[in-house]
Amino acid sequence: MASTAATSFARARSAQNEPVHTTSAAVLYRALSAPQPSRAAREDGARYLQAQLAQAQDLPCDLPASPDDLQAWVTGRVASVGEQYADYLAARKDGAPRRYFATRSHALNFIRAVAPTKLVDGSWLYGTLPYWEDPDFRPLILTYLEELGDGDPAMNHVTLYKKLLATHDCDDWHNLSDAHFVQGAIQLALGYQTGRFLPEVIGYNLGYEQLPLHLLISAYELNELGIDPYYFTLHVTIDNAATGHAHKAAQAVADIAAQQDNPAEFYRRVRDGYRLNDLGMSTTSVIADFDPERALIAALQKKAAVGRNMHSDYCRFAGKTVNEWLDNPEDAGRFLLELENAGWIKRGSDPEESRFWRLISGAGAEMFGVFSPRELQLLRDWITRADGNSRGMTFRAAARVRATREAAANGRTGMRLVGADTSATGSVAISNPATLIEALSPGAHHSAPGLHATRKFSSVLRG
Repeated sequence: MASTAATSFARARSAQNEPVHTTSAAVLYRALSAPQPSRAAREDGARYLQAQLAQAQDLPCDLPASPDDLQAWVTGRVASVGEQYADYLAARKDGAPRRYFATRSHALNFIRAVAPTKLVDGSWLYGTLPYWEDPDFRPLILTYLEELGDGDPAMNHVTLYKKLLATHDCDDWHNLSDAHFVQGAIQLALGYQTGRFLPEVIGYNLGYEQLPLHLLISAYELNELGIDPYYFTLHVTIDNAATGHAHKAAQAVADIAAQQDNPAEFYRRVRDGYRLNDLGMSTTSVIADFDPERALIAALQKKAAVGRNMHSDYCRFAGKTVNEWLDNPEDAGRFLLELENAGWIKRGSDPEESRFWRLISGAGAEMFGVFSPRELQLLRDWITRADGNSRGMTFRAAARVRATREAAANGRTGMRLVGADTSATGSVAISNPATLIEALSPGAHHSAPGLHATRKFSSVLRG
């Protein structure tokens, strides 16, 4: 299989000179998220990658000059991140506010905004599966299978993130801006174009699997805000530099580059793939992009489009009825101000003191259900002027309390773990590797047949 990989790499050189036609990241993302994308979509992915590689060409790259130095580079990065995280924890202990998420609604916005990337987690490695008989590809394939939870739905990264989205009413992410889909589109395109872009795939994987400081801080602050951080803490442990994905990524670069006719050219393209990690919206840029008032106004504008003729004329604000205010969604910001001026919203106070809040929240509220739980959280934080110093029960502490109560109610002591059904559902013939691999595609692996196929594939690869 090593010779096959080398041949594919050679063919890929000619692809670099093909005309480049770009498409929307969101459109490409949707097309490649299908269980079995069309040939046209996959070709669009190749062209998209060429455009993104050209855009990333001049970005800085901190990789060492030789693949032989990658393990030392990984170790150095981990040490640096560890020191920075220790400084963060010390600052928090001394009373510093949260660095990333000022409020719970800020954190929920983050979970929603990064969904397009998280829901295709690991997809850039999908194209390595056909090389499953080549030992040099084993670290990459094992990484992909671990992203899929080896077929366990409770550990599959996509099912984990879907559960997180659903729990917090954050699964309305499909209309995010195109910039939010760039990383996901790159990952999917790499997964379906590995034959042409093998160096770029393993270079991208090398960058993505390194432990970033933002992952540690995000997990800490999500837990602090009562949000399950497990998806993020799982990546802290599984990506470790000793035996995890960071180590496997560096190992794969060195092993596969050594098999090439031109290792230097191969490694140059590895560096190009590494740079792809810096395109689109990053975790920190998503966090910094959040403006609570702007988000609240956007939510009100969305409500105005469907509620502008649903109100009576009893109440007037600045001489206009509610229907008149809602008739033009662009007036949402002014309407919010007039509600405050009229005393219907009392900033800096308990939301229950605001008449508008009592209309939309709680049993018997006249407008119950108009605002989603995530939107209610956004409004609550805006009314109370919540900031990064606010504290509450952490997610893990609350989980321990729930577990203790459930144990007492069930007449048991200790915690009881309830896992998802992992029974074999669906059937995929192991005698046909191509069919099995199709079931492990980015758009299919988290389905019941895909999980079953993953368990089969994993059992064969792991012996």
